[in-house]
Amino acid sequence: MKSCITLVKFAAVSACALLLTACVSSQMPISPANDDVDAAPPPPTVTPNGSSDEQAAKCDLDAIQSAIGEPFEEANVSQLQSDSGARQVRVLRPGDMATMDHRPDRLNIHLDDQDVIEALRCG
Repeated sequence: MKSCITLVKFAAVSACALLLTACVSSQMPISPANDDVDAAPPPPTVTPNGSSDEQAAKCDLDAIQSAIGEPFEEANVSQLQSDSGARQVRVLRPGDMATMDHRPDRLNIHLDDQDVIEALRCG
């Protein structure tokens, strides 16, 4: 009778161990490739003199201030990007949601309800 109880206990412990192992191995790793969200950009590299590649790629608003108050046209985005030296451009209309990450190399074009350029900002 004792050996039967020991055998039942061993079987119960073995079954629990197998179930726990199955739960652990069935979890899939989370990767950005499975999301619809853009992956974060890589961290900036620092040169020997201490400056980062982000500092070298900051956008310059002085060259494009004249665009404020002008009607927005998609065809002009590449010109604004080129003139400002920005690596990325983001167009924001009233009510648009935007991430709060700061990217010095990104030009943000803020439009009003009539698609007129209201403000230009880097970040």
